[in-house]
Amino acid sequence: MADEAGPPTSRPQDVARITLGVTCLVAMIVGTLWILRPFLGAMIWAVTIVVATWPLLAMLEARLGGRRALPATVMTVVLLLVFVLPFTLAIVVVVAHVDPIVTWVTGLSSMSLPLPPAWVERIPLVGGTLAQHWREIAAKPALIADGLAPYARPMVGWFVGLLGSIALLAVELLLITGIAAYLYARGEGAAEFAHRFAYRLAGPRGDRAVALAGASIRGIAMGVVVTALIQGVLAGLGLAVTGVPFAAVLTVVCVFLAIAQIGVLPVLACAVGWMYWTGSPAWATGLLVWSLFVVSIDNVLRPILIRRGADLPLPLIFAGVLGGIFGFGIVGIFIGPVVLGVTYTLLLDWVKGGETATAPSTTT
Repeated sequence: MADEAGPPTSRPQDVARITLGVTCLVAMIVGTLWILRPFLGAMIWAVTIVVATWPLLAMLEARLGGRRALPATVMTVVLLLVFVLPFTLAIVVVVAHVDPIVTWVTGLSSMSLPLPPAWVERIPLVGGTLAQHWREIAAKPALIADGLAPYARPMVGWFVGLLGSIALLAVELLLITGIAAYLYARGEGAAEFAHRFAYRLAGPRGDRAVALAGASIRGIAMGVVVTALIQGVLAGLGLAVTGVPFAAVLTVVCVFLAIAQIGVLPVLACAVGWMYWTGSPAWATGLLVWSLFVVSIDNVLRPILIRRGADLPLPLIFAGVLGGIFGFGIVGIFIGPVVLGVTYTLLLDWVKGGETATAPSTTT
């Protein structure tokens, strides 16, 4: 029959079938993410670490005869020594200083301020006024007690709560190490799947986006993390040499603040002020000069390291770092720049593709 020939037309049941199929697919994706939710943070950190250190693994593999088992084992051990061991030592240091820290915090409410040293009045412009206000506060120690008392108990409670999460942090670090060890051993398969999946979604642009994501992770790891470690170590060295108490704990705090893009300045400024307050102006001035050097290297070292890993505009990278921190926490340092970098690259490719398609052709 003539009316039976020809291609089949769209039927309402086809729309229902497509809708149900998409619904089932979305439900499976949501269910998978929900099941993996407790492990997503560790997986993201492990992938970030492996991608950032993959060139080292490739170099080790080339020098050790091309076998993967030994280089993967070496990288896992290095990961334990570089990441897990310092965090473990930091936890041990914090636990070892629980009693002094709690005693110091609870004693803030009964603290009395000594009279200002003679050098305070010799400070240009503000010395006389500062010394006068200092004497007024020192003459009424109840002002200090009334001002600090509301904060003493919450600080102790926060510190105790921090200690309660130590076991969870240790498990998280071990989980990150285990996932990273697996990726070191079988990373090519995961990378090939990511490239094929991206190519299936967006063709050559998707494949380029995956390569850009890896380069961005390496650049951020080099620029942010390495700079933070250098700044933290230098800040801790200055604190230890000048005799600031709890230098080891403050060094860990400096590293975390530098990674979080807050910087080491708050810790160093408080240390300098404490040393001036306790009557050590020479050491305080030396620490002040050292602090200015440590803070300033951030503006020179970080851009150089980031641009070596990812050829992206620095404002875009910094916006991704800060926005990622607010949106995803510490791991957002890597997620933010990667998302913005991939989006920026795909947008440029799309714009250039449109310009090429509409540009008039010229023949000679």
